[in-house]
Amino acid sequence: MRAPYRFILLVLVAALSACGNAAPRASDDDTSARGTPAGRVIKVSDGDTVTILTPEHQKQRIRLAEIDTPERKQPWGAQAQRALSSRVAGRDISLSVHDIDRYGRVVAVVYVDGRDVNAELVQAGHAWVYRRYLKRPELLDLEADARRHKRGLWALPAPERIPPWQWRAAH
Repeated sequence: MRAPYRFILLVLVAALSACGNAAPRASDDDTSARGTPAGRVIKVSDGDTVTILTPEHQKQRIRLAEIDTPERKQPWGAQAQRALSSRVAGRDISLSVHDIDRYGRVVAVVYVDGRDVNAELVQAGHAWVYRRYLKRPELLDLEADARRHKRGLWALPAPERIPPWQWRAAH
């Protein structure tokens, strides 16, 4: 990654993190927007990665935190991508930044109109909770409910429900 781009990225993430930490945390029954305004979604790469155009007209890739969706070539991969796209494509999003990953993507909880998109994907059965990076244990309850009601990928036959981290290791 070129040095000026990395600097801009780090400044953007620092600003988003600082703003997110300074703002009061919205409660579950609060309908106000959550996170820090970040930009408009211009591309949905797969079920857990989007590209935004920031107000400064910079492209930035965002990886949804705490969840993992099937890979594109994996069973339910296309459905997971469509589910994310239907929630965020062309929309302005807000972020609660967790980290920057090794690929330079901002890892964050994504909000649209105050709704937690990451949690919605888990609840609808389009994503696994990524236990390795879990910070919000309540996501486990949403995943258990989706499994119990066989929503989304949980309706697939058991041999096709391979967690993405296992599928990537095998392929």
